[in-house]
Amino acid sequence: MFQRLREDINSVFERDPAARNFLEVLTNYPGLHALLLHRCSHWLWQKNLKWLSRSLSTFGRWLTGIEIHPGATIGRRFFIDHGMGVVIGETARVGDNVTLYQGVTLGGTSLNKGKRHPTLGDGVIVGAGAKILGPFTVGAGAKVGSNAVVTKEVPAGATVVGIPGKIVKRAEPDVEEALDVDPARREAICQKFGFDAYGVSEDMPDPVARSMQAMLDHMHAVDERIERMCSTLRKLDASYRDGQLPALRDEDFADILEEADGACPGLGKRSTPTASHDQDTPTGNG
Repeated sequence: MFQRLREDINSVFERDPAARNFLEVLTNYPGLHALLLHRCSHWLWQKNLKWLSRSLSTFGRWLTGIEIHPGATIGRRFFIDHGMGVVIGETARVGDNVTLYQGVTLGGTSLNKGKRHPTLGDGVIVGAGAKILGPFTVGAGAKVGSNAVVTKEVPAGATVVGIPGKIVKRAEPDVEEALDVDPARREAICQKFGFDAYGVSEDMPDPVARSMQAMLDHMHAVDERIERMCSTLRKLDASYRDGQLPALRDEDFADILEEADGACPGLGKRSTPTASHDQDTPTGNG
């Protein structure tokens, strides 16, 4: 018993830099209090003392603001940071080394008596306000972003963001992807169209921003291929004449850029660099 208590307290020090000493953690961390009370109520639940276990669980909710059903199965080194508003349903299963932040719900979407709450694998991290709803598994090492609503299975090591939750899989999330296009020309195209992937990181990418970036990269690749085709035609036929495509002018996008700047005044006025293509290329400023 005391070994498990020490293990739980050590897990707080490992995952919360604000923790200063043993006494502070033992007396002032509601997540730890809720976990200790749950262990007692879960033991009563398994002994078929249902009313007593539910009463102890209700007392724990009143004391800590964290509601854990006594029927839920909690693994070792479980840590709830801040804790207020956390709800864990009856058939939920939580693995080892799992971290939850305030406002997390492990809920169900069915009125059936059977398994209706999620299972969290080892090492899962669930951000503040996230809702994981349904009898599916969140794989080991997965991360759920703040305020995400997850209603389907999550692979191990994946990151889920948004409403509804969108899965972002990266084989090596800490390694930046190699670009198949010239970074300078990619940036020129992005700024010409007023696209700014603000707030997008390798650890927590935005699926919509990544999709738009992929479309712009595709346009860039098509642009270069057309240039090579026209260059080949000029070599084969000296009489071939280049045809200029309509230029992308800054004034054509002025209204859109003004609206974007008005919606995000903190980002400031975007700069619109000059076209990255030479004027003698067949594709103009495209």
